[in-house]
Formats: sequence, C-alpha cells, structure tokens
Amino acid sequence: MTPTEIKLRKTSRLLVITFDDGATFEYPFEYLRVHSPSAEVKGHGPGQGRLQTGKEAVVISSIEPVGHYAVRLVFDDGHNTGLYTWDYLRELGDKQSANWRSYLDRLQAAGYARHKTE
Repeated sequence: MTPTEIKLRKTSRLLVITFDDGATFEYPFEYLRVHSPSAEVKGHGPGQGRLQTGKEAVVISSIEPVGHYAVRLVFDDGHNTGLYTWDYLRELGDKQSANWRSYLDRLQAAGYARHKTE
C-alpha cells in the first residue's frame, strides 16, 4: 500500500493519510509519537521498548520524505529518529483501536494519568 495523500492538521493534531486502496486513517500525533518505530521507543530487541509518557500535547512540526517508502516525522519534543514506512503506517491505521487500548492500559498499569490537551 502506498499513500496517495498525506495531510498534516496541526490544530486538531491529526495526520490524515489516504492509501491507494481508498482507505483513510486519522492518526493523532500522540498515537504516532508513542508508537514511533525508533530504537528509543521500540528498543533494540523484543521486550526492550519503553513506555512513552507525557506526549498528550506533542505536535508534528514537519514531515520529511525518505525515498519512496517512508517519512520521518519531526515532533516538537525533539524526537525525529523514527522512519515510518508506508507498511508501518498502514499497520498503525489498521490496528489503531487495539494499539491505543493497549497503550492506555500500559499507562494505567504504570500509574500514569494522561493530561487533557483541550
């Protein structure tokens, strides 16, 4: 799958991507930040990932194309090392509900209370 359109909506803090099969996903910035494919977030091997906290108000300040297969998202908290391939973005879209629920459960288990951003 390849994106046909990518829209950065800073006010609503959403990245909207439409793929060539017509599927469209709205990715909250926080969701993309806490699911970054970077080693900082994922770790270098199974079970080495780090729970990201305090990312409720993070903003994507820019999107940088990487070849014809990915983008680098630059976040206003300084994070910019994850390469989001088209396949990974599609996977994040397809599994967004389950991934988000898992993230919220992990935050709760860690005793972290998310802060409202609005």
